[in-house]
Amino acid sequence: MQTDAVVLDVDGVLVDVADSYRRAVVESVDRVYGRTVPVEELQAFKDAGGFNNDWELTYAVALYVLAQREGLKMPTEEFAAHIADHGGGLDAAQSVVADMPSISQARVRDKWKTDHLRDVFQALYLGSDLYREFEDDEPPFETEGYIHDEPVILTEETVTNLTSRFDVGVLTGRPSAEADIALDRVGLDVADEHRFTMDDWEEGKPHPKALVTLAERFEAETVTFVGDTLDDVRTAVNAAEADASRTYRGVGVLTGGLTGEEGRRKYESAGAAAVVDSVNDLPALLE
Repeated sequence: MQTDAVVLDVDGVLVDVADSYRRAVVESVDRVYGRTVPVEELQAFKDAGGFNNDWELTYAVALYVLAQREGLKMPTEEFAAHIADHGGGLDAAQSVVADMPSISQARVRDKWKTDHLRDVFQALYLGSDLYREFEDDEPPFETEGYIHDEPVILTEETVTNLTSRFDVGVLTGRPSAEADIALDRVGLDVADEHRFTMDDWEEGKPHPKALVTLAERFEAETVTFVGDTLDDVRTAVNAAEADASRTYRGVGVLTGGLTGEEGRRKYESAGAAAVVDSVNDLPALLE
């Protein structure tokens, strides 16, 4: 696969976040409401689209749990499918719940505390010390932080190979400070103008703006975007539709929530140009 520039997602691509971000999502909801969903069921929300921001994923899971408290009898996958039908993301999740006349909308709205959920999430993920540093406030409780439980996926050999052969950028839903930690951990040095984080744009994936902007800054004719969700692949597909002057290819990795043959099939259905077991298989794929 020929390319001029490689753009990398962070979570599930450079570092494994199964025991950090995803754990923080389910445990935040459990701490606040006393019930949650199994961590493996988060993938249904991710597949629905629009949940590149894990705070918003937490809010959507909380909505589902609150609706269950009010009598909703719907499996997680079905609820997530309705979110997809409404366009994906948090607004769609709210619309799905609002379309359920059998539950008390007022009680759900009254108990849905997104600010509190975010505080709990940040405390669980960052730990007390980083919470004080990044949030400039006291954490709601003391904890070590799951951010320290993110095994590195990207090898030093792959970093050297990619950076010596291609322009390399980063496109992630992480806040900038949290992206810095992951990039430092994997030893990947990316200039500020060659990366987009949550702090750099409002639209979020799968909107093509950030990827197209990176392609322009690299003056690349062909761009390969590597991610671990269907929205990552959709970002490349949308960029190709928005910018006909360049070629954009989405590559899915099987080190995130999508794994095995089912993950491969979902990526291909979303328009992936290729699916690899790991980001470390990328050098052999690219010309």
